[in-house]
Amino acid sequence: MSDDKKYITAEELKTHNKQDDLWISIQGKCYNVTDWVKEHPGGDIPIRSLAGQEATDAFIAFHPGTAYKYLDKFFTGYYLKDYEVTEVSKDYRKLCTDFAKAGMFDKKGHGVIYSLCFVTLLMSMSFCGVLFSNNFLVHMLSGALLGLSWMQISYLGHDSGHYLIMTTRGFNKLAQILTGNCLTGISIAWWKWTHNAHHVACNSLDHDPDLQHLPVFAVSTRFFKSLNSRFYERELTFDSLAKFFVSYQHFTYYPIMCVARVNLFVQTFLLLFSKRKVPDRALNILGILVFWTWFPLLVSTLPNWTERVLFVLISFCVTSLQHIQFTLNHFAADVYVGQPEGNDWFEKQTSGTIDISCSTWMDWFYGGLQFQLEHHLFPRLPRCHLRKVSPIVQDLCKKHNLPYRSLSFYEANVWTIRTLKTAAMQARGLLWEAVNTHG
Repeated sequence: MSDDKKYITAEELKTHNKQDDLWISIQGKCYNVTDWVKEHPGGDIPIRSLAGQEATDAFIAFHPGTAYKYLDKFFTGYYLKDYEVTEVSKDYRKLCTDFAKAGMFDKKGHGVIYSLCFVTLLMSMSFCGVLFSNNFLVHMLSGALLGLSWMQISYLGHDSGHYLIMTTRGFNKLAQILTGNCLTGISIAWWKWTHNAHHVACNSLDHDPDLQHLPVFAVSTRFFKSLNSRFYERELTFDSLAKFFVSYQHFTYYPIMCVARVNLFVQTFLLLFSKRKVPDRALNILGILVFWTWFPLLVSTLPNWTERVLFVLISFCVTSLQHIQFTLNHFAADVYVGQPEGNDWFEKQTSGTIDISCSTWMDWFYGGLQFQLEHHLFPRLPRCHLRKVSPIVQDLCKKHNLPYRSLSFYEANVWTIRTLKTAAMQARGLLWEAVNTHG
């Protein structure tokens, strides 16, 4: 029998990666998603990042099996001529299928209820300490409890962004606005925009926004060439100011982490009041207004400005532990420049992540994200299963000779500071060279 299918090569597929011409291949079938990109629930960034490529593994990672039925209307009629599946991808897809058959993507345990109760307890204690005590130490402890509650709330918001933590999508969206916008002041719309890009382009210096922190930090000397950010669509200029800050980044890392939350507030406002299309913009702005109503009012009830400033600083410093954790997971991992490629999905996740080893009783503190590789490979997997699948992932990495890095919190800090110092020393050389040149 003759094959009546129409084929295109991988090279021909690559030409369909333009703003008005976006094709992707999933299991060897080519789909035109140019119009769908505007409606995609995960935003336009993931599709644009993988356009013109075979993207089966990424599609499997982010979508349940039921999503396949929505692809038919985008089918172009073309198949990928040289479609091949690597041994790594075969094993990865089998794991996804096995986990799905075991119902692991749907079994969320009681973690959400426990987390909600814990957050309620922490915030109640913080509010009571501020409103019903005149003791300075109680007020400072209340600030610490508020910071700890923000950490736990962020984990809930993160969970709700990757899978349903509530019974319906409507309630899930409500939970996102409540946990993100109303209680922490950080827009869930901003989080989805940046976080989805991070997952798809893990540790790509020009595509992953979680590594683009100039002029303050540069995890690689490749930033010294003023890379063009494909995410922010602007040049990451490595100018004299950047040279100065980066030269001392291994010293400023922890102090900046203590006030990193301010940057998240700023980024939220920049997105919500930008010209960019923002899903549920009005709802997000309303949620932010709720936060900027209750938080200043709470702080204002403290007796003097010294306590008010210290209260805010302590809450931010406690929350900085979470910011540090997130950077430990990636700053010292392998980086690359360029568009993420769909045909080495598993490999890119293993090279771009670092796990934080801890005892089981500390899982609550890290929100499951100490298993960073496991989360990146299976972002829809509820956090209660990440420790269970970790040995399986380790075996698969060992089988294919891929890195699996799991460090203690202390070791991860050492690796991160060493990475920052390495870049800082080279930036310092450039800084002194510029000083000597220009007098």
